[in-house]
Amino acid sequence: MLEKIKIDFDKYLEIKNFSKDETILRRKSFDQFLSIGLPNKKIEDWKFSDLNKVLNDNFEEISIYKEENILNVINNKIIKEFEHNSLIIFNGKLFSSNFEHENTSKIKLNQLSLSEKNLKKENSLTSLNSALIEKIVELNIDENYEFKKPLIIYHLSDNNLSDKIINNKIKLNLGQNSKLICIEIFGYNKNKNFNLKNLEITLDKNSILKKYKYDDINNEQINYSYENVNLEENSNFENFIFSVGSKFSKNEILCNLNGKHSSCFLNGIINLDDQKHHEIKTFINHANENTKSHQLVKSVLSGSSTGVFQGKIYVNKIAQKTDGYQLSKALLLSENSEFDAKPELEIYADDVKCSHGSTSGNIDEQSMFYLMSRGLSHDEAKKMLINGFLIDVVEQITEEKIKELTRNYLIK
Repeated sequence: MLEKIKIDFDKYLEIKNFSKDETILRRKSFDQFLSIGLPNKKIEDWKFSDLNKVLNDNFEEISIYKEENILNVINNKIIKEFEHNSLIIFNGKLFSSNFEHENTSKIKLNQLSLSEKNLKKENSLTSLNSALIEKIVELNIDENYEFKKPLIIYHLSDNNLSDKIINNKIKLNLGQNSKLICIEIFGYNKNKNFNLKNLEITLDKNSILKKYKYDDINNEQINYSYENVNLEENSNFENFIFSVGSKFSKNEILCNLNGKHSSCFLNGIINLDDQKHHEIKTFINHANENTKSHQLVKSVLSGSSTGVFQGKIYVNKIAQKTDGYQLSKALLLSENSEFDAKPELEIYADDVKCSHGSTSGNIDEQSMFYLMSRGLSHDEAKKMLINGFLIDVVEQITEEKIKELTRNYLIK
């Protein structure tokens, strides 16, 4: 597969006709990718999710997306429940933007070419993303500006697109004392594609970002998402992941608490059936004193599905007064389902409060019997217990409209 991607990459550079400097950077990134290769179980961070095997099992041949024709945009994923601003990312590219509810003089939307500054090589997949993205979408929010309505980023794809590598990269920069509520909706088609998504977030002093991600429609997509979040003093990052629909998904989040009194809250639901495989991997870097992190991830797994949570809390030696909490729980509904967890603490400061834990188990049969004795069918009782298990993750959401939207996703 790597050889096919290599040949296709050369054709991609010829067709796109990038500048000489940009071509050099792209080749540099692509060589970095080739030197490491596709992630597999030999790499510690991928010990539970062998992407190399997943891609080879699902694609006889995969190529880089190059077509320019836009055949149709999927409209059935547009949220109607409340007013919002929007960015539509179609086949990995910025298709349209709408900030009708905002003071647009306080917002700057740019499309950036690849540069040395934007060259990222955290792992082989971020290097591949840098080599293939055409433009980086950058949204800058001025200091002291609070969005009046949420921003929804729609990730959509052409119904006819199949067996392609689709890339996008977004940078969100929040100025001092600014605030944004951001929702990511994934309306990819049901075909098999390999989606690479890279998100860089910078939160300046006293800024707030609340971000919610929904992958809820059943599809055959293979997804990898990498998020790098940097927080300055008194900034706050709330992140929620609803991971249900895709065949394979890995959400990787690096959160750097660089400023004093910065905080992050990372919560997620993995709810899978069939042979789906989803992973949430977090690395919380407490780099300064009086920082706080809270993580809660719950998984419900049926059929032959696999859920994975890898979470690490790292406390720098200067990060005194750190408060770090992490918990993952899984409900296994069949003997063929699997849950893998790797909670970690690495602490170099002595005045901290940190905890982590992981549990897994089956539905309580006594509770099932009790509910059925009160007139509920077996399926109704099972659904009630599953929702009861997951609902406390939903309750972590601090925005009522988003919380209600999530409840609706949960009871579908």
